[in-house]
This record gives sequence, structure tokens and C-alpha cells, in this order.
Amino acid sequence: MQQVLDNLGSLPNATGAAELDLIFLRGIMESPIVRSLAKAHERLEETKLEAVRDNNLELVQEILRDLAQLAEQSSTAAELARILQEPHFQSLLETHDSVASKTYETPPPSPGLDPTFSNQPVPPDAVRMVGIRKTAGEHLGVTFRVEGGELVIARILHGGMVAQQGLLHVGDIIKEVNGQLVGSDPRALQELLRNASGSVILKILPSYQEPHLPRQVFVKCHFDYDPARDSLIPCKEAGLHFNAGDLLQIVNQDDANWWQACHVEGGSAGLIPSQLLEEKRKAFVKRDLELTPNSGTLCGSLSGKKKKRMMYLTTKNAEFDRHELLIYEEVARMPPFRRKTLVLIGAQGVGRRSLKNKLIMWDPDRYGTTVPYTSRRPKDSEREGQGYSFVSRGEMEADIRAGRYLEHGEYEGNLYGTRIDSIRGVVAAGKVCVLDVNPQAVKVLRTAEFVPYVVFIEAPDFETLRAMNRAALESGVSTKQLTEADLRRTVEESSRIQRGYGHYFDLCLVNSNLERTFRELQAAMEKLRTEPQWVPVSWVY
Repeated sequence: MQQVLDNLGSLPNATGAAELDLIFLRGIMESPIVRSLAKAHERLEETKLEAVRDNNLELVQEILRDLAQLAEQSSTAAELARILQEPHFQSLLETHDSVASKTYETPPPSPGLDPTFSNQPVPPDAVRMVGIRKTAGEHLGVTFRVEGGELVIARILHGGMVAQQGLLHVGDIIKEVNGQLVGSDPRALQELLRNASGSVILKILPSYQEPHLPRQVFVKCHFDYDPARDSLIPCKEAGLHFNAGDLLQIVNQDDANWWQACHVEGGSAGLIPSQLLEEKRKAFVKRDLELTPNSGTLCGSLSGKKKKRMMYLTTKNAEFDRHELLIYEEVARMPPFRRKTLVLIGAQGVGRRSLKNKLIMWDPDRYGTTVPYTSRRPKDSEREGQGYSFVSRGEMEADIRAGRYLEHGEYEGNLYGTRIDSIRGVVAAGKVCVLDVNPQAVKVLRTAEFVPYVVFIEAPDFETLRAMNRAALESGVSTKQLTEADLRRTVEESSRIQRGYGHYFDLCLVNSNLERTFRELQAAMEKLRTEPQWVPVSWVY
């Protein structure tokens, strides 16, 4: 800073600089703010900043264990424990630890390398030789397209052999394989590369395109996909098989019709249909010409004359209002945290209410439930808030119209329902609100406010269900004998709910034995407190 000021004072008039401009510049350079900034910059350049520690999550767990005893005696300690367990606070610590554990330093220049060499432009016609070692039948993880009469790399699958080596890039032109000209037939090139073994030498004309870093996008799949049965996929060998409920990382979305993805558990990337393509298929919209594989390409991008898009509009089509197109749901990985609501879904008579009551009786300090509202008059033995909350029919109808009820219905001329505010009251008391509601109510609850854990209580097969009803009658637990029609109705309704709402379920439990199902439910709730969770990205951002 001082050297700059000295130079300003010794500038000759021959520089052509106006005297007023130099005075103005000197005034800026001598201002206390600029001097402070310069000193801070010099200090930062001299000091190497390092994180104090990179295991703050472990430290927080130790603090929580120490606070466990104090929380019962001190409201301040309880409040601190609650803050430390908040999902967003845990995510912040997890991100800090991840960044702190890495080294961010500029590597020194290679000895003997002229620094000006890397800045020289590469000749556009420079040919490179790339060597690859493979076994016969091994897929390279690369697809091709015909462009200008030459074979060009269309895609490089994330995690594949070519992607791991990093020697080939999208846009590179393949000229020869082991000294043999490749021509312009993608099928012949794929067959040649598939059958080659040992050392494979490729002569390429590089594209010098900047590689794209993989995007951190994760999705939960809501349908099964088998590339071997897909007539539209440009290369079946490059497809990725997945089932409904699988978690995938989307690593490339450059192609409008085919994304690249890999399973979060690991493995190579493969092609999957994009959201747009699968929506068109599931909506039975006439496919555009660009979706039909070109007979002149193999494992390349889809091409053809584009037509006007014929996408559905849910606001104008009642049919689509009644049917959700379930393709992919973007999710995010969260550290362990406690859900605010536990939602039990299932057919009537499958045991949802019994499981709810057992859970609340097992740990009433941790679990609670709502008190339903009704418009009927209370009986002599009933008290307000014990079993029911009693309101007038007019008041209840007004609240229903205002959207204050999660669900409601009418029985023998009286209204019954669950107010949304009553759920908030249980959560505000520090408890998990346990609900056994109709499947349609999950759409309302599945938000960042209620962060529900949705458990589907599945009915067992018909014979098991009949044996369970017989055992309940003999033990005195139940006094109602179900007919065969009732039992079959329960099994059919259970299957119908699973087909229509299965994409909302976090866990499915077959209730063939109430005690065993209850233990499985307990274990699942404890698991949420110790293991990371995948939740809809809308809950986080």
C-alpha cells in the first residue's frame, strides 16, 4: 500500500494523468477503510486458515448424552438439546465437517514445466491416440452418434470405464480402432469395441469441451424400469434397471429424453428415461418424432423433425386431475432426526387403531394423538376433550369450508373430523402425533410442517386374517365376528390402497401378528433417531 502511495507522488507530468485525478486517487488510497482492507488482505494471505475440528457431529452427540440428565431438571438444557437435534442444525454441522476434512490448497507447479505452455491454443486438427485395456464383451460406457458423416461420442456414462479413465470426452470424433477405419456406422463400431479384448488403441480428433461436473441431484423412483423391455432406449446395454422405491443419483441431464443415473449404493451409471419422456408415455400422449430411434444410429442421441409438444394441462383436463403421474421425486439426505407425525395407513379392520393405542400407552411422553371433533351432543357420561371435542354443526361446517379439517365425515346425521390445529397442538407439546387417517389425508400432511413418517399396515392373506379374527374372539379381545365377505373386503381394500398410495409409504408392515408388528414399528421409529433419512427436497429447501 505504501509503495503505491510513493509511486503516485513520484509520477511525472509526462504520464498525462490529470492532477485532480491523482489527488482523488491518493485520497481513496489514504482513507482508513481502504488501509484496513489492505491490511486484512495481507493478513489473510499470510495466515493459513484451518478448521478447529472436523468431527462436530460426534461432539454434539457427546453433549446430548451429557444433557440427557440435565434436561429433566432444567428447561434451558432441554431447549439446548432440542436445538442441537434440529435437522437444519445437524445438516449445517455435517456440511462443516465434510468441508473441514478436505484440503483446499493450490498444488505447486510441476518442476521443469513452462507455465506458458498450458496457455497455448491446441491445434483444431490435432489427432490423439488413446489406449484402453478391456476384456471381450465388456461395455466401455460410451455411446455414439453420426455427425457430418463421422462417428462422434454422444454420451459418456458416469462411473463407466471411459469416465473413470478421463481420456475421452463428449464430442470427440473416433477415426480408427487398432488402425482400422471406423467409417460411419455406429452399429459396426459398437460391435467392434464390444468384441475387442486386451489393448485397444483409438485414434480420435478431440473436441476440447469442458467436462461437466456431476450434479448432486437425488431422486426416488415411483415406477419399475427394465431397459431390456424398452423399445425406445437408444442402447439397451447402457440402460439402468431399477424398481419403485429405489434411490438414484442423476449425474447428467443434458439429453432431454435420456438421463444418466446410478444407484446411491454405488455402481456404474446408466441411461434412464427422463421425466419428460416418461410423462409422455404414461399420459398416452402421441410420441414426437424425436423419440423414435433413427435407423442410422445406435447408442446415440435421438434425432428427427420436432413437432409441437402435446403435453397435458391438469387445469384443463379432469382426467389428469384424478390421476397423478408418478415418475421421480427429488429427495435429499438428512441426518437422523425425529419426525413430527407418524401416519398409519391401512384398510378398515387391519389393526391401525390398536397399534396407535399400544404405541401411546408404551411411551405417553413421546407419543400423543388428537381428539376428534363432532357436532353431536355429548352424552351424560362424556366430558369435553375426553374422547371428543363437541362443537355446533354450524361452527364445524364453517371450519370445514375454511379448510381447517384434515378429514371429516358424517355418521347418523352427525359430523366427525380431525382439526389440523389439533395436530399442531400435539407437536407443539413436544410429542410425535400418531394418526390413523384415510390415505387421501397424506397429501395434506406430507409437508415440511408435519414431516410425516407414513407406515402402511398391510392386511395378511385371507386365511391368516380369518385365523386372527377367530383368535381375537376366543381371547375376548374382540366381540365382532367378521364374515367371509368382510375379510375379503379387507384384503381387497388393502391391495387397492397399496396400488393407489404406495408412493407415499416410508414403511410397509404386514400385520399377521399384532405383537410382532408392534415391535417392528417400535424398531422403525428408533431407527429414525440413529440413521440418516431420505426426505422430499421440498422439506429441506
